[in-house]
Amino acid sequence: MKLLVTGGAGFIGSNFIRYILKKYPEYEIINLDKLTYAGNLDNLKDIEGSERYEFVKGDVCDEKIVDEVMGRGVDAVLNYAAESHVDRSITGPKDFIMTEVIGTYTLLEAAKKHGVAKYVQISTDEVYGSIDEGAFTEETPYAPNSPYSASKAGGDHLCRAYHVTYGMPVIVTHSCNVYGSYQYPEKIIPFFATNILRGKKVPLYGDGKNVREWIYTEDHCRAVDKILHEGKVGEVYNIGSGYEISNVELTKMVLDELSVGDEAIEYVEDRLGHDRRYAIDSSKLRSELGWEPEVDFGGGLAQTVKWYQDNEWWWKKLI
Repeated sequence: MKLLVTGGAGFIGSNFIRYILKKYPEYEIINLDKLTYAGNLDNLKDIEGSERYEFVKGDVCDEKIVDEVMGRGVDAVLNYAAESHVDRSITGPKDFIMTEVIGTYTLLEAAKKHGVAKYVQISTDEVYGSIDEGAFTEETPYAPNSPYSASKAGGDHLCRAYHVTYGMPVIVTHSCNVYGSYQYPEKIIPFFATNILRGKKVPLYGDGKNVREWIYTEDHCRAVDKILHEGKVGEVYNIGSGYEISNVELTKMVLDELSVGDEAIEYVEDRLGHDRRYAIDSSKLRSELGWEPEVDFGGGLAQTVKWYQDNEWWWKKLI
């Protein structure tokens, strides 16, 4: 099978490429990535010489490049390409709209033209908005609260429309927060870990009581693998661990891993439109496809923080 992974030089995409090449010795992967600030070929340094892997530098909004790559006998597309940092979407929404909406449209058009057998859209639980109690299901109405989540919602709606209108073999996934190695150090776990490793304080938004659900990157890879091979086209699958934690509790866990006290926390003005809580119901994925997360949060966080301790060569040049 030949896969096209867009945004494969980013955090989640690069981990998925490495996972697939290791698990399926007969698979080939084309990685299409624009190499924005968060796209980093160092993420895939260990497999760059593989005969089953090819990197193509290009924008998912570029119809010519997308059409050329899709025409190389691609069997399935996994669209990881995204601008994903909420803070950046607040100050500069246009890039998010281009990548998440126009990019998704461009990919869908090319996939339709070339008869791609399956298209998997990697999306986020943030399209559902904020929830005080309970958990988002696949039927929860969209209520995005930031330009980032609104642009992701736009891409998701296009996927549904292309399935209904053209019969495109599309599947949409919504995931809770993903963490692990190779995550660009603007996101909370690597940002706070690398700050402490440089002797700096960690800026925590508001009262720190915003709650998020977290899943380790390898568990996310396993979920997408299941969805790619066994998921039903036209369906939506939520990907979640069931583990929720407030930002302040998470911060203290990161500090504990680095033997630093709470005095390193600096509370700062809250982010605009900051959603209070996300929680996602992943029972459909578990019951229908037999997937279960395997890495507990404490163990995964310890591995992640240790990775940043051991790999200053990777993150120091990004800061």
